[in-house]
Parts: sequence; structure tokens; C-alpha cells
Amino acid sequence: MSGILDLLGSDLGKSIISGVAGSTGQDQGKTGSLLSMALPVLMKAMERNASTPEGAEGLMGAINGKHNGNILDNLGGLFGGGVNDDVKNDGDKILGHILGNKKTNVEQVLGQKAGMDASAVADILKVAAPILMGVLGKQASQNNVSSAGDLSGLLGGLLGGASSAGGRTQEQTFLEKMLDSDGDGSIIDDVAGMVLGQATKGKGGLGGLLGGLFGK
Repeated sequence: MSGILDLLGSDLGKSIISGVAGSTGQDQGKTGSLLSMALPVLMKAMERNASTPEGAEGLMGAINGKHNGNILDNLGGLFGGGVNDDVKNDGDKILGHILGNKKTNVEQVLGQKAGMDASAVADILKVAAPILMGVLGKQASQNNVSSAGDLSGLLGGLLGGASSAGGRTQEQTFLEKMLDSDGDGSIIDDVAGMVLGQATKGKGGLGGLLGGLFGK
């Protein structure tokens, strides 16, 4: 199974980046960089949400229903006339569900790293979130995902490879520690620490870490 960052490098991913950039009026290069940082964070947050029975049931319901992947079948129509408010509102709800009350802070931190206003980041993620859910729904259908265990494996695979011999891959373990190094379940504190801490040292920040992590 290809990881989420492999998807961004594919023809489909390039179409998504181009469409999201065009529909939000943002630079295509910056949009691509932002999504390469943001999507693994969102996937990891989804994985955590799905680790509870209630969370897994909710996500399964979404990807078997509204977010079954059909959005990927007509990206030209989605972006052609400008993304409508229904899609953006849906994206905002998805982000709120995934990130909870940390959403605004996550957008601010990602914006600082990507060199974009938090409002621009919010606009991009509102459009990207339903597409990300569509990717998940399409993969779930193709891989016959029907249980919480299957769902966990799918999310892990999109984050960098399926578990090996029942254990977690090095990439998954590293990303999990990076996002929650203090073990308190707070994504934003650890994202901020990694991004801003590395930035002050003149290094690559979260993008550089993810680039090395996923071999990009």
C-alpha cells in the first residue's frame, strides 16, 4: 500500500495539489509543502481517534457512506467551477472532529512552518480534508476494510507501511512519538515543539523530519 506522501507525488496527488491551490488562490509550491506536512498529522490524528470503539465506528460509518471515495472520481468537476461552500463546510467539520479544540493552533503552527497565514492554511485544509477522507474511503473499499482492526491497519499503511509481524514500523513509532512526545495526547504541543524548535536551529522542521521519515 502506498503511503499518503507517495500519493502526493503521484499524478493524482499533483492534480489534487494544483486544484487545491487554484481553488484557494495559494501558491502551488507552498500548497504542496503544506499538505506534505499536514496530511500525515491529520492521518495520525485519525488513527488515534479510531483507536477507541466509538471513534472507529464513526470513521467506518463515514468512509462507508458520504466519504466512500467518490469525490476522487470527479476532481475536474470539484475544482472546475471553484470548490463550493458545502465541500468547505464539510471539510471544516472533518477538521474539527479530527483535531478538536486544537484545530486553530495546528493551523497556526503549520502556517508558520509553511510561510503562510493561518487563514490560508485553514482554507487549504478545508478543501483537502474531504479529499483525504475520500482517499481513505477508496482505500478502505479496495482493501475490503470491515473492522476496527482492518481500519487501524489501513491508517498505519497510509502513514508509512503496514505493521510488520504484528508490530509497529519504525516510521509509525517515530511519527507517534514526534506528535505526542510528552505522552499527554496533545498533538499541537508536540507539533509546535518539533516545528518551532527545529526552525530556531535552522533545520528542516517538521517538513524535513517527515521528508527523511518517508524517504522523500
